[in-house]
Amino acid sequence: MIRNLARDARGFTSNAFLVEGERTALVDAGNEFDVVGRVHEHADDLDAVVLTHTHPDHVGTVGALREAFGVETWGFDSDHPAVDHRLGDGETVRLGDEAYRTLHTPGHAADHLCLYSDSVLFAGDLVFSGGAFGRTDLEGADRATLVDSIDRLLGTVDEELAEMHTGHGPSVTDRPYATIELAAQVARTG
Repeated sequence: MIRNLARDARGFTSNAFLVEGERTALVDAGNEFDVVGRVHEHADDLDAVVLTHTHPDHVGTVGALREAFGVETWGFDSDHPAVDHRLGDGETVRLGDEAYRTLHTPGHAADHLCLYSDSVLFAGDLVFSGGAFGRTDLEGADRATLVDSIDRLLGTVDEELAEMHTGHGPSVTDRPYATIELAAQVARTG
């Protein structure tokens, strides 16, 4: 089961997805909300935190999670204090009961990762519902690189993708592949 613990959180935060199963994990930690309390509502323990990237709204509660659960974090940039272990491009990480492949997808952030299983995608801030895409006016961001990353994502995920969980806003369960296609088109022209 995948739950967005930040769904109704107020403040400057990303979504934070609890993936329950054999290895209970949190995809992104969020910021400015009681993530520890929210984890405890659904799970007794937490085995891992996997970060799509290290912008403050995605890593702000890492310290609280480490303290409460003694949990370690995984992400692309092992030089960042929020990342304990590096996840490189093309590696595999277990979330819940599924193995997810990591895709290095820079453009919004140099250390951005997407996580993909056969039917589920954690897209971070690369693409969003409605064909939106991550900001490229931030330090380390680049529109052309983002477009390349979206194209890479399209070439990797299956057209029958069932769920896409994004860093902000609602998850996409109705034709998520078409949403990624739209984001690619809009990013090229927007």
